[in-house]
Amino acid sequence: MPAQDAVTATREALATLAAAVLQIRNEYGDTLGVRRLASDVDRLAEALDQLGDPQPGHRPAVSAEEMILIPDEAYDESMWRDAQSETHLGQ
Repeated sequence: MPAQDAVTATREALATLAAAVLQIRNEYGDTLGVRRLASDVDRLAEALDQLGDPQPGHRPAVSAEEMILIPDEAYDESMWRDAQSETHLGQ
């Protein structure tokens, strides 16, 4: 999920949570627990507003489609037959 989609989904979930907390306030009144819930929702909304852009160079986890499996078996030695060693280059 791209970052902007995740932020949008979080905003929607937060709006749903805020509506639920409002319903709780209507049922329980203005108690300490309700004020704490409302404060937490406000704090989460503020943190989301301050999120900004993803960090430069940050790469999300690689998806299964992008992953390249490298076998553990030894390479065929004939593959290196005509190769020069780095230690012998330039001599």
